[in-house]
Amino acid sequence: MRGMRFGIQLNPVASGLENIRALARQADAAGLDLLGVQDHPYAADLADTFALIATVLADTERLRVFPDVASLPMRGPAMVGKQAATLDLLSGGRFELALGAGAFWPAIQAMGGPVRTTREALAALTEAIEIIRAMWRPGETVRVEGEYYTVKGVHAGPAPAHPVGIWLGSVGPRALALTGRVADGWAAPIPHYLNYEKWPEAQRIITDAAVEAGRDPASITRIAQLVGHITDAPTGPPALTGETPVHADAATWARVLAGLAKDGGFDSFVYWPEQGDERQLRLWTDEVVPATRELLA
Repeated sequence: MRGMRFGIQLNPVASGLENIRALARQADAAGLDLLGVQDHPYAADLADTFALIATVLADTERLRVFPDVASLPMRGPAMVGKQAATLDLLSGGRFELALGAGAFWPAIQAMGGPVRTTREALAALTEAIEIIRAMWRPGETVRVEGEYYTVKGVHAGPAPAHPVGIWLGSVGPRALALTGRVADGWAAPIPHYLNYEKWPEAQRIITDAAVEAGRDPASITRIAQLVGHITDAPTGPPALTGETPVHADAATWARVLAGLAKDGGFDSFVYWPEQGDERQLRLWTDEVVPATRELLA
C-alpha cells in the first residue's frame, strides 16, 4: 500500500483569517501533508480562497495546499491555470488544483456567473481541464475552440514548479468517469453531497473508466473527506451511513480511516472538523494520524 497522506480542511471565514493562518502553521509544524480551503466566493462571510491559499503557502514550509474545491464557473480556466502555476512557483511546488464543475447555481448567477445544467457543467469542466493543462506548457500557443470556453492563440506559461495535480470533486456517474479518464485525483465530496453508501460505486466507476482509457487506476489519488468531531471519551464504531458526521475518539477514528484505506480504496484523508480549533487539530495530528499509520503499517 502506497504512503498515506493526511490533511485538514479549513473554512475561509473572513472574521477568522488570523486563526486560519495559525492553524495552518500548526498543521505544517505537526507534519500534515494536505490543507484544503473551501471555495464559495458568493458567500458574504467567506474570504477569497485563492488569496488565502497564497498567504497560507507563504506562512508554511511543507504543506500542500489546495482549493477544496475551486468553483470553476466563477473563474476562467486560462486564468486558473496562470494562478495555479504562480502559486506553485511561489511555494516551491506545494500547490494542487482541485476543481468543481459548479453548484449553488442561483448564488453563482447572483455573482455574475453562468447557470448550467449538469451536462453543460461537465462539458465546461472537460474544456477547462484541456485549457489549464495547455497553459502549463511554455512555448506552445494555446488554441481551444469550445462550446463554453475559447482561447484564441494565447502564449502558454509559466510552467508550475512541479506537475500540479488536477483533482476533481466529482459526484455523478459521468463526472466520476471523467475523473477516471483524465484527472490526477478524486477529492471525494463530503457525505452531505455524496453519501457514504455511494463511495464504493464511485470508486468502481473511476477505476473502470481509467482502465478503459488505458490508465493505471492506482495513479489516481483518492481523497476521503470526513466531517466530524474527535471526542475524549471512548466510543463505539460509528455507522458510516448517509451524511452523518463521525463523532468518535481518536482510536475509533483511526480504525475508520484504516478501513477506508484497506477496503475503500482511499490513499488520502482530509478531516473537516465541526470546530476548527487548535485542540481538534492536535488530536488529529498527534493521535488519529499516528494511530492510523500504525494500523496500516
